[in-house]
Amino acid sequence: MDASLIILIVIGVVGLWFVATYNGFIRLKQRTEEAESDIEVQQKRRYDLIPNLLEAVKGYAAHEKGVFEKVTEARTRAMATGGTQSKEHQAAENMLSGALKTLFAVSENYPDLKANQNFLELQRELTDTEDKIQAARRFHNSVVMELNTKVESFPSNLVANMFGFTKREFFDLDGTPEQKEPVKIKF
Repeated sequence: MDASLIILIVIGVVGLWFVATYNGFIRLKQRTEEAESDIEVQQKRRYDLIPNLLEAVKGYAAHEKGVFEKVTEARTRAMATGGTQSKEHQAAENMLSGALKTLFAVSENYPDLKANQNFLELQRELTDTEDKIQAARRFHNSVVMELNTKVESFPSNLVANMFGFTKREFFDLDGTPEQKEPVKIKF
C-alpha cells in the first residue's frame, strides 16, 4: 500500500470521527434544550391546570355543600319542632321537603355529580402533573449527564473545547425551601 493512501485513510477516519463527535454534541445540546423546554411546559400545565381544577372543585363542592346544608338545616329544624303538627313543625317539614326535592333534582340531572369524584379527579390530575414534571426533570438530568460526560471525556473533549461546548447544570431542588415541599392544596 502506498503511504499517501494510508495517510488519506487515517485523515478520512479522523475526519469522520470529528464530524460524528461534533454532530453528537449538537444532538445532545438540542436534547438538553428540549428537556428544559419539557420541564417548562409541564410546569405551565401545572400552573394552568391546578387553579382551574381547584375552582371547578370548589364550585361543585360549594353547590353540593349548599344542597346538603339546606337538607341538614331543614332536617334539624323539623326535628327541633318536635313531633307535633304545629304550624312551625309543618313549615319545617315543608322546608325539608323542598330541600329534598332540590337534592333529588340535582341527583336526577347529574347522576354522577359527587364531590368525592371531583376530589379524586383533582388528586389524579395533580399526581399526573407532578409525575410528568418529575419525568421531564429525569429526562433533563439524563441528557445533561450524557452531555457532561462527553464534554469531559477524551478525545471528545477536544471537539468540545474547540467549539465551545460546555457542561450543563443538573436540575436540582437546592433553591428555596418551597421548591422542596410538595404542592399543598387548601380549600
